[in-house]
Order: sequence, then C-alpha cells, then structure tokens
Amino acid sequence: MLELFQGSSALWVLFSTGLLSATLLPGGSEASLVAALTLGEQPIWLLIGVATAGNTLGGMINYWLGRWLPDKTSDEKNGHKALQWLKKYGYWSLLFSWLPVIGDPLCLAAGWLRMRHDLSLVLIFLGKAVRYLLLALVVQGF
Repeated sequence: MLELFQGSSALWVLFSTGLLSATLLPGGSEASLVAALTLGEQPIWLLIGVATAGNTLGGMINYWLGRWLPDKTSDEKNGHKALQWLKKYGYWSLLFSWLPVIGDPLCLAAGWLRMRHDLSLVLIFLGKAVRYLLLALVVQGF
C-alpha cells in the first residue's frame, strides 16, 4: 500500500482522498497525509497544499450541491446542527468544515442558505489548511 505514496502518484492519491473525504462519502484523508509525510519523498508544503486543494474542492462540491436544493423560506431552514451553527456564527462556522460528522453538512448548508460562494471558499480553505498544517507539524515532531 505504501507504494501508492511513492513518486508523483502520492500527490494524486492525496488529492483524491482529500476530495472524497470532504464530500458526503465516507473517508479520511488524514491517514493519506500521514503516510505521505512519513515517506518524506515530497516537500511538506506541497503535500499540505495538495491535501488542502482536494479537501477544499470536496467541500465546495457539497456547497454547490446545497445550492441545487430547492430554496426554502427562512422559517423552514432550521433543525440540523450545521444550520444552527451557520445561523449563530455565520461564515466563521465554515472554518470548522474539516470536523468529522458536522463538516460536510456545514458546507451543504452554506450552499442551501445561499451564502456567498467566495467567502465560503476562503473560509473552507483556511479551516482545512490549518488542520493539515497542524497534523503535519505533529507528524514531523514540531
């Protein structure tokens, strides 16, 4: 399995696992990042960047899926924890789009609530990048 993380294929595997784990499909990209970091064949900044790009793209796929959902009146947009977070904390809650269980619905709910896609993209990206950076620092022993 580690041969998947050697050479340029490591970047594709990292991007793909990042993308898939950020959609509503189950998966975890952290293990892929740890494997790639452990082998040390690629620069750390590149691995973090590729994982972040894939994971952010997956989050934005959820956002756009939410945009395709029929718009409801403001009174009907309640009940789910992700919606409650978005209503309480607004765009800032998208910094937590990396969290298990609630992260994917946060992105979906942002689209459904018709939040601005440019601000959503920036905050989703930042949240996911910080998570991967912290994970890389832990794995590298900083």
